[in-house]
Amino acid sequence: MDPKFFPLLQIGGQPLLAAKGHFATRNSHINYFIDVTTQKYSLKGCRAVASELAIHLRGRFPIDSILCMDGTSAVGACLAGELTKGGSRSLSEGDNMYIIKGELDANGKLIFRDNARFMLEGKNVLILTCSMTTGTTAHHGKRSVEYYGGKVVGVAAIYAAIKEMDGLPVISIFDTNTIPDYESYSPGDCPMCRQGLPIEAVVNTYGFSKI
Repeated sequence: MDPKFFPLLQIGGQPLLAAKGHFATRNSHINYFIDVTTQKYSLKGCRAVASELAIHLRGRFPIDSILCMDGTSAVGACLAGELTKGGSRSLSEGDNMYIIKGELDANGKLIFRDNARFMLEGKNVLILTCSMTTGTTAHHGKRSVEYYGGKVVGVAAIYAAIKEMDGLPVISIFDTNTIPDYESYSPGDCPMCRQGLPIEAVVNTYGFSKI
């Protein structure tokens, strides 16, 4: 059966849905799945997320490029628009800002073609993702940015279970204070597995697949 979703909160009038259960990600087992479909793939949702994140990002550090991971390119474009608005207090005010998406090679590493490297070399880069549980995905993005000569200045997400990654601030719209009983476990140390509770779905930021 499908996970039973409930409205977690409202972002710009758009409900953010969550489901409680036993779910498996690529790196962990979690007891909540946050569905960000509307926030990523509707114009109203993207604008609402960008507006909320911009409030926390303005004036914190300069941003030249936004590396969009997990399908957040539309959110990234809206966020760049917010941060470069005339009259805003963003350090990037009035400047151009690049919205970039990497490409996975045959080994699963994030790469950038020669024509895109200028958007990273010597640039201050914000990593944007949907949710952060362990930080593994964003960490891979950071390593790739640094390989191409960029400097990661922070990470932004709709939801984050951690406050920092590799000493960098993680800025999110909501966190574990919103879901106090949110838990993440390594697959080999999952109490739900030990209790014999079946995994309901394999999940990532693109959605879920029932088991």
